[in-house]
Amino acid sequence: MRKLIMTAAAAAVLASGGAAFAAVKHITGTVKTYDGTAMSLVLDDGSTFTLPKTFKDPGLKAGEKVRVSWDMSGKHKVAEAVKIVK
Repeated sequence: MRKLIMTAAAAAVLASGGAAFAAVKHITGTVKTYDGTAMSLVLDDGSTFTLPKTFKDPGLKAGEKVRVSWDMSGKHKVAEAVKIVK
């Protein structure tokens, strides 16, 4: 019985860690449009992201190469971080 409980607990811990790790995704692309008022970012491949209210613009402009860390919120891609890539 003890062995079964320990095995189940270990499996639960491993499964939850993998799920949390897999949640954030990354994409690298070129900025097509950035709207600080609407808090939106569109890359040249058509990927559209909503930016959080706490987003601080690192100097985004059209043609800038960026790396976006994002996650899904409902049907929307929400950028958690945007960094300019040189």
